[in-house]
Amino acid sequence: MAEYRVNGVTYRVLDTSYGYEETGMASWYGEQFHGRPTSSMEPFDMNGVSAAHRSLPIPSWVRVTNLSNGRRLVVRVNDRGPFADTDRRIIDLSYGAAVLLGMVEEGVTQVRIEAVEPWQTRTSGC
Repeated sequence: MAEYRVNGVTYRVLDTSYGYEETGMASWYGEQFHGRPTSSMEPFDMNGVSAAHRSLPIPSWVRVTNLSNGRRLVVRVNDRGPFADTDRRIIDLSYGAAVLLGMVEEGVTQVRIEAVEPWQTRTSGC
């Protein structure tokens, strides 16, 4: 199991995303990080559909359901985070994903995330 440290805290990366489910708060990030390298070394595209997670393998795909409005979307995890409010926040979404999930104005919202296989990302209705 791989590990990394941020701000003196050690995080462990799961060997697989298979069967992973979690409920908690999602936040989003955008312009401040646009174009900067993600943990996967890809440039961050704030208008794309991606996410940061502390322990899921990179890449992983998760179905994110906004529990306040029922909208859902499959995103690719290509970055690490969130590292703010780690007791509550479980995933950090790109601005583009936040727009599609209808959570930009709130900034944070309650979500459920479920790991999916890459072939499930093209399934209609998520």
